[in-house]
Amino acid sequence: MTAGADQIAARLERLPPSREVWRWVMLLSAGGCFEFYDLMMTAYISPTLVRAGVFHVGSAGLFGVSDQASFAAATFAGLFIGTIGVSRLADRFGRRAIFTASLLWYTAAAVAMAAQQNALGVDLWRLIAGIGIGVELVTIDAYIAELVPAGVRGKAFALNQSVQFLAVPIVALAAWRLGPATIAGVAGWRWVVLLGAAAAVGVWFIRRGVPESPRWLAEHGRWGEADAIVSRLEARIAARTGRPLPAPAARAGAADGHGRLGEIFAPPLIGRTVLLVVLNVFQAVGFYGFTNWAPAFLAARGAGFAQSLQYSFIIAVAYPVGPLLWSAIAERVERKWLVVAAAAGTGALGLVFALARAPAALIALGIAINFSNNLLSFSYHAYQAELYPTRIRASAVGFVYSWSRLSTALSSYAIAWLLGLAGALGAFGFIAAAMLVVVVSVGLFGPPTRGRALEEIAR
Repeated sequence: MTAGADQIAARLERLPPSREVWRWVMLLSAGGCFEFYDLMMTAYISPTLVRAGVFHVGSAGLFGVSDQASFAAATFAGLFIGTIGVSRLADRFGRRAIFTASLLWYTAAAVAMAAQQNALGVDLWRLIAGIGIGVELVTIDAYIAELVPAGVRGKAFALNQSVQFLAVPIVALAAWRLGPATIAGVAGWRWVVLLGAAAAVGVWFIRRGVPESPRWLAEHGRWGEADAIVSRLEARIAARTGRPLPAPAARAGAADGHGRLGEIFAPPLIGRTVLLVVLNVFQAVGFYGFTNWAPAFLAARGAGFAQSLQYSFIIAVAYPVGPLLWSAIAERVERKWLVVAAAAGTGALGLVFALARAPAALIALGIAINFSNNLLSFSYHAYQAELYPTRIRASAVGFVYSWSRLSTALSSYAIAWLLGLAGALGAFGFIAAAMLVVVVSVGLFGPPTRGRALEEIAR
């Protein structure tokens, strides 16, 4: 790390939590909220597309398989392209520029998707929209990790996830109430898609208030801009508290220069890269295996079309609540053990869910799985962003995160096959096995990160 970048990092780390930093986190999270709306739409809109005759089930669908599986696969294939092929642009051009460009990309693609008449057109534009979403979510992770001090990084990611997950009950409600309807001669599923795209345009104006990452600016030799952002923040905090800020901790700087993605395949980072690839491949089976297939799982347990959407909405209400509850322990427990506990919980609860039939039990277990997935999601998002240096953070996170997208695209077909062959129990057995891999790999090989500065972890 260069001396100037090291000084900027030290000044950020010594700052107490402030309303300015939390405001930045909220604005970034609001932007991500609509990406989550589109991402989570995969599960909730599929039954309405089937009902509208756009999608078909079983061998009547595209490629001789369920169109819901192809829809999920197209979504995550786009996310894979965005995370592995485009997210590195955030390391080259900055967090803020790519943050904004990816939202505009997603909005245009979502509008085009809403105008399609058949499954092939829907899937194509879904894939294109996924590219923008993939870039966006990786950029948000890097952005937040670099803006907040180490002592509240876990809480910041919990808050970020809570705000983003507000989109889940909204899209579930929209699919339940609007999806089956026809409004002004337009099919309800199109309104569900356009709702997310329209709201995203408004958020673009709000998030202009977020500055570029000072750490990124300093790493790229733009120390004057980085200093100006941090100086304004320091002045506001000092004025509010009425006390001088503590002196920045002395840190030994080493020449960093501009990073290359190849660094993650060489010591000392290669071990972390392998671990995070394994984590992303297998956690995605559990997290998105339930999220993308919740209405289908409920239908397999005996719920009808309207009931499955209603139950899914009730379960979805828990999404934004979970991260707020878990934030109480976000800084008290080592990050890797939060990931391990959450993966174990999702696997075990899923097996119990597969055996339940009573509506109350299905809803209660669905909510419990959501809470477990919430803990898994914000913990591993923070964890993987912490394990790489600033110069390659977006590129590295994009690479390892992309494996979760590829995994979800492929496992969508596996879950569809298992659901038809062995019902919910077969599908959740597959999910539980994947969660066991996460428990063992992270538990044995995951490095500690709690309370440590990013620059300390990266060494």
